[in-house]
Amino acid sequence: MTGPSEPGRFSDGPRGGRSGEAGRGGERDRGRPERGERPGRRGDGPPREGRFGADRRGGARRPARPAVDLPRHVAYQAIAAVHRDDAYANLVLPAMLRDEGLTGRDAAFATELTYGTLRHTGTLDAIITDAAGRDVQRIDPPVRDALRLGTYQLLHTRVPAHAAVSSTVDLVRTVGPGATGFANAVLREVAGRDADGWVAKLAPSEETDPIGHLALAYSHPQWIVRAFAEALGGDLRETARLLIEDNERPPVHLCARPGLADPVALADEVGGAPGAFSPYAVYLSGGAPGELAAVTEGRAHVQDEGSQLVANALAVAPLDGPDGRWLDLCAGPGGKAGLLGALAAERGARLTAVEVAEHRARLVAQATRGLPVTVVHTDGRTVGADPKLPEGHFDRVLVDAPCTGLGSLRRRPESRWRRQPSDLPPLTRLQRELLTAALRAVRPGGLVAYVTCSPHTVETHVTVTEASRRCGFPVDFVDARPLLPAGMPGLGDGPTVQLWPQRHGTDAMFLAVLRKG
Repeated sequence: MTGPSEPGRFSDGPRGGRSGEAGRGGERDRGRPERGERPGRRGDGPPREGRFGADRRGGARRPARPAVDLPRHVAYQAIAAVHRDDAYANLVLPAMLRDEGLTGRDAAFATELTYGTLRHTGTLDAIITDAAGRDVQRIDPPVRDALRLGTYQLLHTRVPAHAAVSSTVDLVRTVGPGATGFANAVLREVAGRDADGWVAKLAPSEETDPIGHLALAYSHPQWIVRAFAEALGGDLRETARLLIEDNERPPVHLCARPGLADPVALADEVGGAPGAFSPYAVYLSGGAPGELAAVTEGRAHVQDEGSQLVANALAVAPLDGPDGRWLDLCAGPGGKAGLLGALAAERGARLTAVEVAEHRARLVAQATRGLPVTVVHTDGRTVGADPKLPEGHFDRVLVDAPCTGLGSLRRRPESRWRRQPSDLPPLTRLQRELLTAALRAVRPGGLVAYVTCSPHTVETHVTVTEASRRCGFPVDFVDARPLLPAGMPGLGDGPTVQLWPQRHGTDAMFLAVLRKG
């Protein structure tokens, strides 16, 4: 599922390192305040109120400005919320930017620091451990997050080293006053090498431990690197390209809803460009897409192009017999239901959208308002037991199954560090149960599309093979490749399709299309 995008980007080319992440401090030094400037004030004008602490001014307690400039402090607060509260950056950061009134270059700089630091956390931690002479987990969490932020600036942006060090020490003075000398020493040690130099020192040998080398060089857990390599047939060169792409900030993708918006006209309206593959895709360079008139009016929604392609594949697959009853069995938060609902409206069909979580069901209802969509708040596995989900009733069924989300790590930078191999058994069991329910729901001759935003073979090929074998119905695989736009490269040998960021510029969506006998 595609979440909110990163707003903007503050970039002037990488300072060094492998990710391509970039940022710089702007026209003025973003380190210590200018002489005579109050900490946290930006330029002329009266001081603004903020949320970070308080001081005494004329006997009245009022919010105090941080000791470091506001964009860096907002980035720190977002990173800390992710690690302390299990928050999601794409939810907490936009709210913080809005609350603090950060826009333009300042907002883009805070965004760059937040997402870059979160993406590179694993490698940053290895570097900090070496520079500090102690395991990073033994460092007080507020100081640890400040060091991560400072190390990212030193190794992956054009922020001058003195500004990165001094601003981080100022930050530590606020969040961990007793550790300023320690932070200064660690960051000066970090500054002694560039990103490639640290990888050369700390990464395992590429020859003897290629997975370990890639994991540290491109900041992914080893188990995820191994899963990617397996899904790519053991091609470590392409695995490295995928890891690099995961560390890039992805563009925002809009879906121009068929019958409600023309993608070319929408691209002109929003200052974007039509997508490369999906007939409904529009690319944006950044910004706040949720504020666009086309989105607020329901003519378009934010959705990765890969998600558009797999949903559209179900809609365009040839089907004999009736074609008026469609089902989205795992509809939240509503992106694919919005596209399928718009397509159903054009073809005189109706979509039933099922969502087990109440708050997500409300999101689906909002996303499909005005479309021929009925939202059902229930568990999709209740097909046959719930009168709203009769067996053998639907012509086309989408199973956008809950998964690890390994295919969208570029959009959810913290997910790579939260997911664990132990997450797979309960998820794959749920995936098989949902796919089996979908095969019960579809009529004979009808179609089921099984979709995951993960390339992990256990969540893709293994799940589909096991569910189709055990479901008790005759099932045939439909070659999914002709259901995607002609000329798309790298679709493999079929019948299933795996999309990839490094090949297609999409999330790593998997698609299998099954026909019930």
